[in-house]
Amino acid sequence: MKKPQNHILVIFGASGDLTQRKLIPALFNLFCQGMLPEKFAVLGVSRTSYSDNAFRKKMGNGVIQYADYKSSDDIRLSEFLKLLYYLSADTYNKDDYFILKEKIKNIDKTLDTNKNIIFYLATPPNMFEIISQHLMEQGLHHEHEGQYWRRIVIEKPFGYDLKSAQHLNTQLRNIFQEKQIFRIDHYLGKETVQNLLAFRFSNGIFESLWNRNFIDHVEITAAENIGIETRGDYYDHAGALRDMIQNHLMQLVGLTAMEPPVTFDADSIRTETAKVFQSLKPMDDKAIRSQVIRGQYLSSEIKNVKIPGYREESNVRPDSKTETFVAIKFFIYNWRWSGVPFYIRTGKHLPTKATEIVLNMKSTPLLLFKGQCTGSSCNKLVIRIQPDEGILLQFSLKIPGEGFRVKNVSMDFKYSELTDSRIPTAYERLLHDSMTGDSTLYLRNDSVEATWKFVDPILKAWQDDDSIPLYGYPAGTWGPKESHDLLFDKYTFWRNPCKNLSNSENYCEL
Repeated sequence: MKKPQNHILVIFGASGDLTQRKLIPALFNLFCQGMLPEKFAVLGVSRTSYSDNAFRKKMGNGVIQYADYKSSDDIRLSEFLKLLYYLSADTYNKDDYFILKEKIKNIDKTLDTNKNIIFYLATPPNMFEIISQHLMEQGLHHEHEGQYWRRIVIEKPFGYDLKSAQHLNTQLRNIFQEKQIFRIDHYLGKETVQNLLAFRFSNGIFESLWNRNFIDHVEITAAENIGIETRGDYYDHAGALRDMIQNHLMQLVGLTAMEPPVTFDADSIRTETAKVFQSLKPMDDKAIRSQVIRGQYLSSEIKNVKIPGYREESNVRPDSKTETFVAIKFFIYNWRWSGVPFYIRTGKHLPTKATEIVLNMKSTPLLLFKGQCTGSSCNKLVIRIQPDEGILLQFSLKIPGEGFRVKNVSMDFKYSELTDSRIPTAYERLLHDSMTGDSTLYLRNDSVEATWKFVDPILKAWQDDDSIPLYGYPAGTWGPKESHDLLFDKYTFWRNPCKNLSNSENYCEL
């Protein structure tokens, strides 16, 4: 990882949880590894009234709580906090951006950061366009090739539907060039997600099997074992389809299904994932009814603790039809994947927190051995994104001393066994990439619009047709039982990373 050029990182929404819990701790970890520029500053911008010292104290508490912090790091933390500055400003008020411009000038003059600036929008999405417009009015968006650069990093959600995403893309590209825009999806910053590319394209043994000839179906699961917590206001207007499917899970689909890039650079990789999204078979009304299952968690008791149902959560409408679970069966219309069903699901208050990709291989044409597993779930390649990151392969072997009786066994590689070095957090990798101008793990405008184009008909159908069911499922279970019917024609079941056997015991499926 190369050292970034000198610059100022301006964080809008600096008083919020994302800055304190993720961004500043990630920057501190980079600081401890010597991966920040020699001349560098963070300027926090928000409405809350803080002095520089008060902001540093708040962020210091965040580092102690959320970073890889040890008591021996006290001196380093003190040095790191000196890099932090703060400006109280109303981001709606265009006059405050002149004050921001002067503050940036003063920091640049003091530290000699070469006028390079990254603007990080850790704000609600309704602020993206407003902030960008006001930055342009002050000329803060403009860069000079070979002299200094300007970049903007935008958090999800990028749009609320296809129309709003297209509008936001248009507005941003009227101000910034595409190469200046970094649309962040923190799932792509996870080491195991990146390792998917290396696993596929550096091993001929697997890539040669990675197609419709050998793969029966593909599953991708992103399970969460918590509810919406304090996010009722946001979540009740978003739902699982917008919050997880359109971005995180679609990006995993893109990396799983993409063709090999011509070269390993940002444009080549993002072009291949964009082709996947453009090849998604559109959902018509019949497909939405038969291939999409939505659910909402109900109250239940887990380990003798009463769990409220979704509609009982704070800031949630008592008659809300917002989905907390989605499962979808769909197809990719291209040469590699024609006829191979993809199944994706995500949900709140499932039995465990886990994200994984499962490639179910086709079964043998004949059953020759006693005890031989039947069906497409006998041979699996499992890529675990979280937790316990790694890769698992299931296949059959002869049981010693029992004639030709076979059983399924597993080869399990844990990513932590590859090195003793710490695995960087997703935000460490993504922040560092934005500093070096590497957009490989950031979303391109065409990919964003293509994924919205896929989910938009589903959102519209749910909005317009009250007869489409919203299934309830008890918190702590694997979603509505109807979601299992999606795989019925495969005579198989979802791979559940952990099966909840009782209120006090979890069994993790190998």
